Amino acid sequence: MEYGKKLEYKGEEALKEIEKLTSKADEVQNMILKEILTQNVETEYMKRYMKGSKDVSEFKRCIPVITYKNIYPYIRRISNGEDSSLITGRPIIEMLCSSGTSGGDPKLMPSIEEDLDRRTFLYNLITPIMNQYVHGLDEGKAMFLYFVKVEMSTPCGLPARTVLTSYYKSKHFKCRTRDPYNDFTSPDQAILCIDSNQSMYCQLLAGLVHRHQVMRLGAVFASAFLRAISFLERKWIQLSNDIRSGHLDLMITDPGCRSSMMSILSTPNPSLADEIEEICSRSSWKGILCQLWPKAKYIEAVVTGSMAQYIPSLEYYSEGKLPLVCTMYASSECYFGVNLKPLSHPDDVAFTLLPNMGYFEFIPLGENGTLFMDIDEEKEVPMDKLVDLVDVRVGCYYELVITTFAGLYRYRIGDVLQVTGFHNRAPQFRFICRRNVVLSIDIDKTNEEDLHKSITKAKKLLEPYNALLLEYTSYADASTVPGHYVLYWEIQHVYSAIPLDANVLEDCCIAVEEQLDYVYRRCRAYDKSVGPLEIRVVEPGTFEALMDLCISQGSSINQYKTPRCIKSNAALKLLNSHVTASFFSPRDPIWIP
Repeated sequence: MEYGKKLEYKGEEALKEIEKLTSKADEVQNMILKEILTQNVETEYMKRYMKGSKDVSEFKRCIPVITYKNIYPYIRRISNGEDSSLITGRPIIEMLCSSGTSGGDPKLMPSIEEDLDRRTFLYNLITPIMNQYVHGLDEGKAMFLYFVKVEMSTPCGLPARTVLTSYYKSKHFKCRTRDPYNDFTSPDQAILCIDSNQSMYCQLLAGLVHRHQVMRLGAVFASAFLRAISFLERKWIQLSNDIRSGHLDLMITDPGCRSSMMSILSTPNPSLADEIEEICSRSSWKGILCQLWPKAKYIEAVVTGSMAQYIPSLEYYSEGKLPLVCTMYASSECYFGVNLKPLSHPDDVAFTLLPNMGYFEFIPLGENGTLFMDIDEEKEVPMDKLVDLVDVRVGCYYELVITTFAGLYRYRIGDVLQVTGFHNRAPQFRFICRRNVVLSIDIDKTNEEDLHKSITKAKKLLEPYNALLLEYTSYADASTVPGHYVLYWEIQHVYSAIPLDANVLEDCCIAVEEQLDYVYRRCRAYDKSVGPLEIRVVEPGTFEALMDLCISQGSSINQYKTPRCIKSNAALKLLNSHVTASFFSPRDPIWIP
């Protein structure tokens, strides 16, 4: 029996399909793995380990658990023009850009035509799920702020782009069902504009024009939605002037944006402009979202994992009146599942993994979560230690491992999850973190090793001035928009107590940024979704005081190590109380698309 093959499930039919899939999760998983093996049995990669076998037990016995470095040689060969049959039995149509690597290049994930079908299948489940909890969504519009990112090409000409850019440019998005639930305020041409400022301007303008019809607000990530609010704070006068006059600001030069906005700004609307000006000119923007869009029922955005740091800001701008909704769990490598209780508090969000999206296995990380940060990405994982989807245990922590139709086999995603329960036979997971990631503002993900390498490079700039970096830690500061990385440095002056010239510390800032990965540098230099890195110099003895604080809160003096990223409010307060000077990166890091 085939499951989840039809794309456009609607209403009760979609909910029944979820029940069918989750009730027979083990059967569906077994079917998916058999399909993958049958489709890809003749590939070079599979022949290397399976010798032509399609047997499931042989797969589990012979296929190793891998990381990106293991599959990269095959991806590089395909990117250079060799046939897709190196890893998959279907043509690879594009490479999806995932997180950067320590070498500075983005990870490229193979994608086949059928992957777009699977993603669309998952998207089409969201509205039926939401309709169970929020009524009347078909009576208005959705102001979802979506953006594409700059594209590249592999040497052989395959598109290399983010998974969302791929989806927004696909026929599945452009030709999506024209029903009331897909009635967005943003024109497709504005979404597809690669100039993020022009795209943002037009999408916000369209949202303001339709302010009394907007039922839903959102963006993919919480960080992007807050950037939109910050943009609105700077541009609301121009936006209201456009509405008053019925003419689009001349700063919008993109032909697609201008043409798509002509029908939206068809006539002058002074009364609407007056409403917007009255609201936006108030001294406080607390609750501004409810005031500008009074019919909005919720905000849809990712607020789990590193995005949780933006929850207080979102609650401030909505005055806590709009639920924060996370609808699905997905990555560049694979789309995984949905949130069947979308109105849950962000702390309680759990995603039900749908067994038809790929083949899922799990590396056990213990029952209390204390082990997961010690799992070395480079350490070989015994093949017989992996747990199947239906065999995970409630309360336990796992690292997700996937096998896909597009050529990833027992691939470690790097996500740490905790099982919170089951829906029928399908487990539900709480996203804990990305393994080893210590800093993240937007889609950037910096791990401890890359941070250490960057600081090691930068601290050499202190040596000519007889200064040494004694200790450091970091913090992802989301209190401003865009957020930025903060480094706390305790510096020892060998022969003199004279403070270093500001230019030296600014050079250190840019030296750190230049060593961070491709995605960070893209977020800084192109997307502008991450602000300039900051170094805060602290007084001598600050890190001893930090150790004393941690020990007083239960850390062992014998096992204490300086935390490389600060999460504790008390620790941040201590560090900030000892700051003597602050320096920012003076320019964008070099970024080449």
